[in-house]
Amino acid sequence: MVAGGSDSTPKLEHKGYNRGLILGLTMAESMLLLVFCLLLVAAAMISAERNRRYEVERKLGKAEQQVALLEKKRAEQAAEIVLLQSKVVSGDLSAADKAVVDRQWRELVLAKETLDSMADQGATTADLQSLSKVAAVLKEHGVELASAPDQLDKLLAGTGGKGMHDWPPIINLDDAKKNYFQSGSAELTGTFTQLLSTKITDEIASNLSLYGANIVEVIGHTDEQPLAREKSNLDDTIISAMDGKLPVSALLPADNAGLGLARAIAVANVLKANPKLKDATILPMSAAQLILPGDTVTSGQRGAVEARRRIEIRVRGRAAPVAVINAGAAPSTNTQ
Repeated sequence: MVAGGSDSTPKLEHKGYNRGLILGLTMAESMLLLVFCLLLVAAAMISAERNRRYEVERKLGKAEQQVALLEKKRAEQAAEIVLLQSKVVSGDLSAADKAVVDRQWRELVLAKETLDSMADQGATTADLQSLSKVAAVLKEHGVELASAPDQLDKLLAGTGGKGMHDWPPIINLDDAKKNYFQSGSAELTGTFTQLLSTKITDEIASNLSLYGANIVEVIGHTDEQPLAREKSNLDDTIISAMDGKLPVSALLPADNAGLGLARAIAVANVLKANPKLKDATILPMSAAQLILPGDTVTSGQRGAVEARRRIEIRVRGRAAPVAVINAGAAPSTNTQ
């Protein structure tokens, strides 16, 4: 009995010991490990906070240095002002100083008089900003602001009574290496499209602003090679192509007049898509094979001539309407 009792006691003690273990550690060891981990976290937080404090102190020191420099400059400028005031009061100015003071004073007086005059006439800050934009456009075109009224008179009334006018410039896209069309085609090359979307659009927008114009005429030209196609589909496709519902490649002209118009539509669609020209009306037109480069009428020049497969762009003001077309009127019975 005694021997049996003594054998069961160690087993019970070992079982109770196991109940006090966590992952193989005693409760005391577990608590020490937890405290150690908390100390590591606290040390990391303290280190991060210390680094942030050092960074703030560094920035504060730099800001204080900048403030000190500004204060030093302010003190120096204040001393210069006091010295200049004393010289002005005492009349102890050198000839150079007097010239500088007199010039700056005259400029201030003139600027004040100009602003007062503009304010009396109702000018606002927005008016001055608009005038600044106009001056920039005039400068871009080599027109001095002081001579702008004379230039405007020339545009409206002619020069020297000879009936000559300063018309908006014509933009000729006739560089055969970049801006021509393939024979019989109205499709634009990538280089041509890029030029139209950037440099040419900027030039058109500038001319519209400078001349107060709102119409852009795009004129398509061809060489004198006859087209081999017997039938045109322009009557059925031209409106949809203008609206962008059909690609230009869908246009199948049967003569040079139709081909010139298809080329003008291709260019006009690129220009219409540019927001810089959103307020302008863009009109595609065709000169077919009639007009040579240099504004002369052809007398017959067969063959493939790349320079003649070109586009001309003109800007103008909108003409006064002479009649109103009744959209609801019955269609004419005449056929063409």
